[in-house]
Amino acid sequence: MQFLAYILVYPFLYLISILPFRLLYAVSDAVYVLLYYIIGYRKKVVIENLRLVFPEKSEAEIKNIRKKFYNHLCDMMLEAIKSITISKREMQKRYTFTNVEEIHKLEKENRSIVLFMGHYASWEWIFILQTQIQHKGYAVYKQLSNRYFDKLVKRIRAKYNSYLITTKETFATLIEAKRNNELTLNGFAFDQSPKLNKAVYWQDFMGIHVPVHVGGEILAKRLDMATTLVKVKKVKRGYYEATFYDIIRNVNDYKDFDITKMALKRVEEQIREAPEFYLWTHKRWKHRDKAPL
Repeated sequence: MQFLAYILVYPFLYLISILPFRLLYAVSDAVYVLLYYIIGYRKKVVIENLRLVFPEKSEAEIKNIRKKFYNHLCDMMLEAIKSITISKREMQKRYTFTNVEEIHKLEKENRSIVLFMGHYASWEWIFILQTQIQHKGYAVYKQLSNRYFDKLVKRIRAKYNSYLITTKETFATLIEAKRNNELTLNGFAFDQSPKLNKAVYWQDFMGIHVPVHVGGEILAKRLDMATTLVKVKKVKRGYYEATFYDIIRNVNDYKDFDITKMALKRVEEQIREAPEFYLWTHKRWKHRDKAPL
């Protein structure tokens, strides 16, 4: 059944991916109508999240953010499909880095890196960074249930020396890379909610006390990696600009979880500046009433 689903859906995805961007975003507009007005995909979750973190905003303001968010969500979905066939040159034009020289400095120092990023603006195209640096890229991800689509996503990333690994694979993979003296850049989208039984650190995020993923910081300290946060700005439709902030070389000089706290505060700053570009469909604050006393 998995293979049948793949061979039925993949040709459709491929045809969408070869559309010029003008037509691609016309499809995105149509998907928006379907998703927002007809299906109502996770609208209850989105509205609850927005009301929770923005109690000072009016219902009209909340509705405006919600509609803009769904427009952006549909763009990201179509951009992810576009990744199947988009050229390196085209993606480099649309996803730029303001200070990639900071990563080059770490290359010269022979330092591997833990890269923190939030589910903000675009995290789908950041793997194009690998065309500008020497580090081998790894991103920790949740494996897709359909193994054929899972292989497709991995194949897309591997075109640019970027590889997806599961949480269980992470430590062993990076230990082996360190033994082989490989430079690695390891991406962690760390701003979603961990499982409650794995929560070891709680922090205020958008004014709400919640558990926070800390695996990236723990890994950096154990393997003596530098850390940085990448903030992604949506310049206009289909164009993004990424900047590296808070580069830390001596991670073990910091108290436990201070680096994670700093990175999450940066994500919060972005959300407050332009909330429509955050991923509001996830139940980020679902454990807010379960903090240990």
